[in-house]
Amino acid sequence: MGLPRKALISLEATPYYHCVSRCVRRAFLCGRDERTGQCFEHRRQWIEDKLLELSQIFALDVCAYAVMGNHYHVVLHVDGAQAAGWELREVVEHWHQLGKGSPLSNRFARNESLDAAELARLTELAEVWRIRLMDISWFMRYLNESIAREANREDQCTGRFWEGRFKSQALLDEKALAACLAYVDLNPVRAKMAETPEESAHTSIKTRIESAKEGRQPAMLFPFAGNPREPMPEGIPFPLQSYLELVDWSGRMLRDGKRGVIDGKLPPILERLQIDPQHWLYLTKNFESRFKSLVGAAHSVRRVCEQLGKRWVQGIRDCERYFSPPAAS
Repeated sequence: MGLPRKALISLEATPYYHCVSRCVRRAFLCGRDERTGQCFEHRRQWIEDKLLELSQIFALDVCAYAVMGNHYHVVLHVDGAQAAGWELREVVEHWHQLGKGSPLSNRFARNESLDAAELARLTELAEVWRIRLMDISWFMRYLNESIAREANREDQCTGRFWEGRFKSQALLDEKALAACLAYVDLNPVRAKMAETPEESAHTSIKTRIESAKEGRQPAMLFPFAGNPREPMPEGIPFPLQSYLELVDWSGRMLRDGKRGVIDGKLPPILERLQIDPQHWLYLTKNFESRFKSLVGAAHSVRRVCEQLGKRWVQGIRDCERYFSPPAAS
């Protein structure tokens, strides 16, 4: 039996999570159904637009995404500080972008006066909404339900469109985060849907590269903040240029099928993260399949297991091999 989602997400351990949703019943999220010849390519824009739209409503940031044929990947950053800092009116305004709210919240939004008891009830309800607005499960629910309704309407059918549960991996440290970001960004290259990262339509890496050409970072994506330092600005703890070089290098290795000799001109970020190049290429091809709910150095995984009351986590040996610091000589 799968564990409840709340048992797999610990904001005390990490704010970064990799989520994957897959279709059922031979359903197509995008691409072309070779059996019927029907093209669903336009659905890739649906998911990209809705994903970025919801990130502006929830206290969640999109770090990376890739829309594939019958599934999509997204790496999310939970911004608990942002949600905690919202005033009552801000919470109500954000929640009303998702639904109708309540009679009390609608009166409040229209600037109608509320007595003390009504304001207390609304404040209590808003605290529930505040928690939901920083909850990955609620984010994925609104994302998947909207796409399912549109797809079922287009397919003229009813029933389940997505698998019952989305997959979630907690990224516990910089190594796990970097490997997962690259794994997601390189999905189209690995699947031979694109020759290069910059040609990968409906992916975060394409958006980042296009913005980088103009000397900026995309406003809709969580920014790269550079190497860790004090004070550390909010953002992914790598320089953008270093990450782009890493993805480009990894994409060329994957595309050329180089399994033996590795190009001697290695991206400097691999040295900083202390990741063996051979291990890195393995991770960019097998990240999702080799690791389950918790990913990072073995000692971090064991610590979080204790916090969550888990006795064992699948993939701990691979965490020791690929993410744990090398033994001192």
